[in-house]
Amino acid sequence: MANAQLGLKSGFPRAHLANGIGRFVGQLQRVTLKFCKNHGASRGMRDFIENDLVDYAKSNPGVVVYVKPRRHRGPVIKAEYLNGETHWISCRQFTRECVVKHMELVRTQSRDSSAMRLRKMWHTEFPSIQGPWTPFTFRDPKLNITELPNKEEGACPKYEPTATEEIIRLFKEQQLEDKRDVEEKQLKN
Repeated sequence: MANAQLGLKSGFPRAHLANGIGRFVGQLQRVTLKFCKNHGASRGMRDFIENDLVDYAKSNPGVVVYVKPRRHRGPVIKAEYLNGETHWISCRQFTRECVVKHMELVRTQSRDSSAMRLRKMWHTEFPSIQGPWTPFTFRDPKLNITELPNKEEGACPKYEPTATEEIIRLFKEQQLEDKRDVEEKQLKN
């Protein structure tokens, strides 16, 4: 494990409140764009505000967008979600396209998922009470003390005929009986 992950909370990937099961509810509640009107590091943020902000607000009516100019401070995107979490992205020296990508990122994610160390890539809320299935689940326990190689255990198992094999056998018997009936009729005539 990397040292950078030691301070992170650990958890499992999951959809908050089963979002998307009935219908999808966007989790982004509020976005605050903080920038400086003069400083060169805020140029990408200013370009985004001038060119793309109105279209972003029209296409996302459930998101409240605040614009907050600050003097002599770096540009920041502050995203607030329905679950109360806040995510900050520093946009220093970003281009307009980078700001557009990060605005789309905060809109589509439900929280700062990079701040969580995943314990497993999958998780279930209702695990099986019987435990996981393995090929040895229903095997006879005497196999644990059997000396190997063993001719009895190594022999190919003999199964009953399948339904298809049984139907083929019955069909062939019926054909043989029909042949015998035809031959008996020919002998009588």
